[in-house]
Amino acid sequence: MCRNIKTLFNFEPPATEDEIHASALQFVRKLSGFNAPSKGNEAAFNRAVEEVSSSARTLLMSLHTHAPAKDREVEADKARERNRLRFGTSSGRT
Repeated sequence: MCRNIKTLFNFEPPATEDEIHASALQFVRKLSGFNAPSKGNEAAFNRAVEEVSSSARTLLMSLHTHAPAKDREVEADKARERNRLRFGTSSGRT
């Protein structure tokens, strides 16, 4: 659906509140079609972001797995390599 929304479950260290909020923000932006809502829609937009954040937090805390937790740096390196192979360039990070 939205490539900017990252998987947050089963990582060590666990997802932060900022990561959960950023994911919720991207989801609401995608659903609404607004990058930034008008003043008239701002309250509804912000309320939706908070509700999605709360639901995402509840979901993440409720999920269980027997798989070992993934390392964020290893997964980021894999994503950079996939991007390099797909687009022929690095992501700009070193």
